[in-house]
Amino acid sequence: MTEHTDVVIVGSRCAGSAAAIALARRGRSVVALDSATFPSDTLSTHLFFTHHWAELERIGATSRVLELGAPLHTSAGLGAPGVESVGPSSTYEGFAAGACIRRPGLDLALVETARAAGAEVREHVRVTDLLRDSAGRVTGVRYRRRTGETGEITAKLVIGADGRRSTVARLVGTRAHHSWDNQRMMAYAYYEDAHPDRRHVAMQWRYDDDLVTVFPCDGGQLVALQMPPVRRADEYRADRVAAYEATIDRIPPYAERLRGCTRVSNVLVSYNHPSYFRHSHGPGWALAGDAGHFKDPVTAQGIRDALRFGRLLGEAVAPWLDEPDQLDRAVARWEFDRDAQCLPMYQWANSLGRDDTVSPIEFAAYRWFAARAGGFTQIADVFNRIASPQKVFSPGRLVRWTAAAVRDPGVDNDELWRTLRRDLRRELERMAEQRMFARRRKASARQPLTPPSSTEKEVVDAAPGPRSA
Repeated sequence: MTEHTDVVIVGSRCAGSAAAIALARRGRSVVALDSATFPSDTLSTHLFFTHHWAELERIGATSRVLELGAPLHTSAGLGAPGVESVGPSSTYEGFAAGACIRRPGLDLALVETARAAGAEVREHVRVTDLLRDSAGRVTGVRYRRRTGETGEITAKLVIGADGRRSTVARLVGTRAHHSWDNQRMMAYAYYEDAHPDRRHVAMQWRYDDDLVTVFPCDGGQLVALQMPPVRRADEYRADRVAAYEATIDRIPPYAERLRGCTRVSNVLVSYNHPSYFRHSHGPGWALAGDAGHFKDPVTAQGIRDALRFGRLLGEAVAPWLDEPDQLDRAVARWEFDRDAQCLPMYQWANSLGRDDTVSPIEFAAYRWFAARAGGFTQIADVFNRIASPQKVFSPGRLVRWTAAAVRDPGVDNDELWRTLRRDLRRELERMAEQRMFARRRKASARQPLTPPSSTEKEVVDAAPGPRSA
């Protein structure tokens, strides 16, 4: 069976639904295919900042998501031993609170919004191959339903929005031109929240080399997330529950927040989730969401970026679907814009995701922000992409925090100077990466793509992997 549509989207969660909505609202026919059925879960931190709501508003999904009943986080905070910086979030386009929304309800709300806009979303359908014309341009997909039925859909554009282990990325043979191995793993579980008076606060604590968070979410629950160094992976592999509970016991404010709460889920773990930018466009195809770019989940930016750049991709290509040359140029411009907007947060997330212990300079920074009215809101400005990390954690402030660490009688000066040398080296590496980014992306685009062999094409990946952290 062969059908035709303007655009086929492979994957119907955050990026796929956002692209489908943008295209359908501009009068384009869209078929979105997903191997899952909705509602269903996927590995994700699912934390919202205020700019997440702005993206939901742009695609018309806000009311459906609010109906899920997640508490609004009107306060948030960061803590280290003996100090916490807590305050209101920054306001972004009229939105002044964050939230944490479990993926089954969130993704169903997005799919329902896409269907209401006029997109066709098909569940239990797995893409197995791409169609190409004689010049190699992608012209559609082959698929298999769970029932075993197969078919083809021809299209003017195929968008891969199918996560980190993207089938579309594999079939076109694209590659990462930047990547960073995660230094922290991720383990989380859901609890029935026993503290109704604290459901408006999202918290993160760093103790020694542990990084942990509590995010109250919908259904009267909270998600307790741990990001221990990857070197502890064997502890979690041996007994994930014991390792998870041992981490709780090591961090007093974390244990206190969870006191009386009942765990209602398994402990879910991701050991390997490297960050990357992939070459994300070619003749007749594009990659959106985690299929094209993934950043360390420590900053919880994946859902926002999937929504934003899925929508922007749909808006960019809708006028040019009948003109292949113009379409290819539009997709290229979209990718360059995505990269320019995402590179600073990518680098900051990689920095925060290192497996370091809390340094003396960081302790001084925690104390500095905690002692000032609006201190946490300045940090929230970075998470909300209102201010760059380099502005909030400026050289002048770093000098001030270093001086405070020097005056602290509890600080080992040898450790302090080692930290300074390390941080300076890392900053030089970050600046060099920025300078090289466009050059490496261009070099990657010039390299011939290597689609899989006919034998490899028959392999159906049964594990599509986490999406939109």
